[in-house]
Amino acid sequence: MAGLMDELITVLTNECEEYRKLAKLSEKKKAIIIKGDIISLQEITDKEQEITSVILNLENKRESITEDVAIVLNKDKKDLKLDNLIKLLENQPKEREALSQVQRNLRSVLYDMSRLNKQNEILIARSLEMVEFDIELFKSMHQAPETANYDKHAENAGVHLREGSFDSKS
Repeated sequence: MAGLMDELITVLTNECEEYRKLAKLSEKKKAIIIKGDIISLQEITDKEQEITSVILNLENKRESITEDVAIVLNKDKKDLKLDNLIKLLENQPKEREALSQVQRNLRSVLYDMSRLNKQNEILIARSLEMVEFDIELFKSMHQAPETANYDKHAENAGVHLREGSFDSKS
């Protein structure tokens, strides 16, 4: 059992380190989004995908270890959340403290990740709004404005002025 706990603690510690890497990339991403540097944003996204792949592998390993612990303890795997495992380790203070520390570290880094992701989400949404505004502005610059030009029946004839042209007839 102690070997399984050590292995679980190692996997969770590695997972925490990978999340820290993601958090650092999210910090960099924030500055890149503000600058509007699309190429650097793509590079960061590629790095994030690599780290996410490592995290997924660690998650699979953690699941496997948790299944082994459930078999050893004769418990349902669903009941073996970190809080429950920590409680079950009351006779193993070293493993209990190590697991508690990893849990605190994971909570902290996941909180940071959540906060950074929300900030980046807002920045991206604002950037998209600005792009849409720019597109609409660009479109409107290339459309001729309709003048209030009425015909003899008092209906708008819908004459469009073009750049460089002036109609002096009324």
